[in-house]
Amino acid sequence: QVQLVESGGGLVQAGGSLRLSCAASGRTLSTYGMGWFRQGPGKEREFVAAIRSDGRRTNYADSLKGRFTISRDNAKNTVYLQMNSLKPEDTAVYYCAAGVYSIYPRAYDYWGQGTQVTVSS
Repeated sequence: QVQLVESGGGLVQAGGSLRLSCAASGRTLSTYGMGWFRQGPGKEREFVAAIRSDGRRTNYADSLKGRFTISRDNAKNTVYLQMNSLKPEDTAVYYCAAGVYSIYPRAYDYWGQGTQVTVSS
């Protein structure tokens, strides 16, 4: 079993930045692809970013390329999501997930509880 805990969310003004962290316990993350997803108010869960287990390949939602960066530190068993130039439409609960490197939620076996990000205009 893998337990995932997200942190770093909060309230930020438009144009600001946040860095989300996803810390794992129970197993090493080094063999898992990791993903970030988000769910805004009244919206379905959507893919944000993913990173392969070795960190050498990443993938982003087209609309977020250039603003968001996913990274991982396998020694710290932690994955990060750096979010810059935030917009009100980025407001959502952000979830990290561990599984197979993919843009699809069904590829991930383990999920965190989510962290709220609110961007004010």
